[in-house]
Amino acid sequence: MDTDALSNETYKAVILTAEKFNHDLTLHFGCLAMNCENEEEYLSDAEQLINECLESENIENLMEDMFFGNPPKEKDFKNTLSAILLNIKKVRQIPIEERTFEF
Repeated sequence: MDTDALSNETYKAVILTAEKFNHDLTLHFGCLAMNCENEEEYLSDAEQLINECLESENIENLMEDMFFGNPPKEKDFKNTLSAILLNIKKVRQIPIEERTFEF
């Protein structure tokens, strides 16, 4: 699926939050959608990506790769990931039929 198929609520919760932090992070969350068949699968994959990042034993190398050699401060990165995780939990409280879709 494409990110255009995400509900406005999910798009704002994940994609726009990532974009406010760093465009490189947005690319990673955007690419997740390509391998998903629906929004629930996307939200699960986004949570998995976040948890893998937060639990990484070598976060410095991970950030070096994710941000193409120009990593942000680790604290800011972790705070943004935590905010996206919280946003996902809020989106999941909205029944899918009550979410708004553009397409």
